[in-house]
Amino acid sequence: MKSFDAIVIGGGQAGPFLAARMVEKGMKVALIERKFLGGTCVNAGCMPTKTLVASARAAYVARNSAVYGVNIPGEIAIDMKVVRARAETVTMNARNGLIGWFAGMDGMTVIYGHARFEDPKTVSVNGETLTAPRIFLNVGARPVIPDLPGINDIDYLTSTSIIHLDTLPRHLAVIGGSYIGLEFAQMYRRFGAEVSVIEHGPKLASREDEDISDAIADVLRSEGIDIHTGVSDIAFARSSDRITVATDSARIDASHVLIATGRKPNTDDLGLDAAGVISDKHGYITVDDRLATNVDGIWALGDCNGHGAFTHTSYNDFEIAAANLLDGADRKVSSRILAYALYIDPPLGRVGMTEKQARASGRKIMISTRPMSRVGRANERGETKGFMKVIADAETKKILGAAILGIEGDEVIHGIIDAMNAGTTYPALQWSVPIHPTVSELIPTVLGDLKPV
Repeated sequence: MKSFDAIVIGGGQAGPFLAARMVEKGMKVALIERKFLGGTCVNAGCMPTKTLVASARAAYVARNSAVYGVNIPGEIAIDMKVVRARAETVTMNARNGLIGWFAGMDGMTVIYGHARFEDPKTVSVNGETLTAPRIFLNVGARPVIPDLPGINDIDYLTSTSIIHLDTLPRHLAVIGGSYIGLEFAQMYRRFGAEVSVIEHGPKLASREDEDISDAIADVLRSEGIDIHTGVSDIAFARSSDRITVATDSARIDASHVLIATGRKPNTDDLGLDAAGVISDKHGYITVDDRLATNVDGIWALGDCNGHGAFTHTSYNDFEIAAANLLDGADRKVSSRILAYALYIDPPLGRVGMTEKQARASGRKIMISTRPMSRVGRANERGETKGFMKVIADAETKKILGAAILGIEGDEVIHGIIDAMNAGTTYPALQWSVPIHPTVSELIPTVLGDLKPV
């Protein structure tokens, strides 16, 4: 049996950085990863997909360049092999950077294999047994594959496998109208494929307010994406050259099908029972406000604990754990103000409460909206789709939430994120003097238009 000061299971966004911090403190750490360092973000999520989004935007801008007085003769062609290779290069550079970083770190042992608990202080991997007084789980999540008629008869794609395509689908059917599905839908439409989105719920991006969801649908429809919502029945049939996707309202002849119906934690094969670690009915490991499980000496970080399914929330889990365990701090998950983005074009930046949540809270609230068509920078760039929306507490004057669907919305939202984290009231933020011409300069204007509802 090999002994360590700490064992980290999973090489995603939380575990490796925590392992590095512990090594800096002179600890002996084992980092166990069953596949690739970097987790979903580096290998199958943010980095490759946003690289693909960038290629798709380049194609879109090239096709529409005449609007700006730039004439490109001939048809805009897409070389999917180059597109794929570019995304793979970005992934490999990041992954190899992690490999090199850890290889030069005394006190760090990286083990590739599948770890399972033997007891609360012991795990087995590759036939070896390892023990440590502290064990951190950072095992991530994977795509959910629903049990739909005919699904096992087709070669469906997931968010992990689609990034390896080096040919262009004739017609991509996306099953699921949430964040992952919508990003791939617009991306492949811009590459030149016909695209249909099929969503069980009554609207796309169901987490958002109805006006935001409707605006997202308008953006996608304006680019020729076929959207079906409120679909109750889906079945698949395979023929020699196509996949028939039959719903209660439509029949789609697709060449490829992307299943984007959510994700589930990679906790079902960890041997949690042997350690006595409790998880909920969905497989998410139950943790307290400081990310500790019910078993002393075991913590769960990142997607597998159900407290945010984003790279930045996973990294923040690392920050919380490191601050509390290594720096004598007392940081809590409940102090985190959730923010995220949807990377369609234009992007959606989101923070805090939706209008629906704010109304349900019983607070007296104020709301302000402003179309991007009234933003100078958006007009100058010729990108006026979407709008800004801010929700505030009428009594405390604190900002409760915001949504910015529009040009640079994923960047502009950080002005609101910072204000909320600093506890700044909206009247104080109104007095800031932003740079002109920018999209962010409209934040004080939007705040000035807040009205009680």
